[in-house]
Amino acid sequence: MAELDAVPLRHPWRWLAAGVLVVLAALFVYGAATNPAYGWSVYAKYLFDQRISRAAWTTVQLTVLAMLLALILGVLLAVMRGSPNPVLRVVAWLYLWVFRGTPVYVQLIFWGLLPTLYGTIRLGVPFGPSLLQLNLTELSLGFLLAVIGLGLNEAAYMAEIIRAGIASVPAGQVEASTALGMSWSLTMRRTVLPQAMRVIIPPSGNEVISMLKTTSLVTAVPYSLELYGRSRDIAGVIFEPIPLLLVAATWYLAITSVLMVGQHYLERRFAKGVTR
Repeated sequence: MAELDAVPLRHPWRWLAAGVLVVLAALFVYGAATNPAYGWSVYAKYLFDQRISRAAWTTVQLTVLAMLLALILGVLLAVMRGSPNPVLRVVAWLYLWVFRGTPVYVQLIFWGLLPTLYGTIRLGVPFGPSLLQLNLTELSLGFLLAVIGLGLNEAAYMAEIIRAGIASVPAGQVEASTALGMSWSLTMRRTVLPQAMRVIIPPSGNEVISMLKTTSLVTAVPYSLELYGRSRDIAGVIFEPIPLLLVAATWYLAITSVLMVGQHYLERRFAKGVTR
């Protein structure tokens, strides 16, 4: 019997579409490179400026600390949502309702107004002598308030992600672990969490990347030592907003690229044994 000569299916429209996209991209790059409004010389001058690099490190610190706070509160809220205690369930639901229902920028403005709302905090005996007195208006609280504002907002989203991850583990897994004599904490560590992490990691990685970019809103606190605030301040002095925005965008893109690589390896590690 003669061998069949298999002819691969041709896709000429794919090549045509790819060619059009390459031409459009090349035209855009050429136009941007030859447009003096972009200020590429200013961009090259400030891309690795010490003030910008320090601001980028501050942005990373804000992201890490806010996500740690959000993770701790998110676990607590997820447990409260699944608690048989109705009071805990209602408190957790109200927290999620408030922090997910209002814009993070508005929340940051309120946190920035905290020294105005509570100018002086006194700790001591009720209707008696004051043991400790703090004047908030005299303290430099911008960084701390930014972390608190970002972390409390993000905790509402992390709580739902963690709750969904735990709920994705079949109840039979928990029952089997209990039948083997495992305690609740051991069941969570050995059975539930390793399987739940496959569901938790992807959206959590997205939230970390989103948090990095959300730090640009802490100017509402006000706090301007992070990446966007510092580049905006420099641009206001030299009257070159476009190249400084490109500098900030480049740093954001570089940091998010590193985070995306880390997220990829975490997902691959916790996806072992899953064929899909």
